[in-house]
Amino acid sequence: MQDTVESTAQLVRSAAQGDEAAWASLVDRFAGLVWSVIRGYRLTAADAADVSQTTWLRLAEHIHSLRDPERAGAWLARTAGRECLRIKQVDALHRRVDRLASWDGTDAGWGEGGSEPETALLRSEQHAQLWGAFNALDPSAQLLLRLLFADPPMSYRDIAALTGMRCGSVGPTRGRCLSHLREHLESPLPGPTTTPVGD
Repeated sequence: MQDTVESTAQLVRSAAQGDEAAWASLVDRFAGLVWSVIRGYRLTAADAADVSQTTWLRLAEHIHSLRDPERAGAWLARTAGRECLRIKQVDALHRRVDRLASWDGTDAGWGEGGSEPETALLRSEQHAQLWGAFNALDPSAQLLLRLLFADPPMSYRDIAALTGMRCGSVGPTRGRCLSHLREHLESPLPGPTTTPVGD
């Protein structure tokens, strides 16, 4: 059979020239490797199928420029691994946003540091005032502040990706949101204040 005698490099070069049989031989030769990498990341069936399809698409896009065609298998394995990590990271970020979007601060330890009734009452009032001011902010500003003060911390790059902002806008917008929050704390207003997020 041709596939048993042709080297990987030969198959890559032929596939790059439009040889469908060579492409099919590459898929036959390395499909098992790609799936073994994907299975190691324990993705859902749908995500695993997406990663497999994307991996082969990447090869089709870059097949003319592979530096070492003989090592196409290693290239496919690395690409599949990167795609799996990307899927896992996106899923983790979405789960974090879902948790933050529903967080109301009740687990933030506001009652620590004093057991006297008056101390607990003061903390409760401060807590209510803070969350009243926070809830008066525009929803986009609330989301940005939740992301900025997440635990563990999120990078500006991740925050920009989740909010659609430019990375360089996160810091200045953070300052404006905190300024509005401070204004609400010092002089609460009845209605929400719009704090544009992003450019």
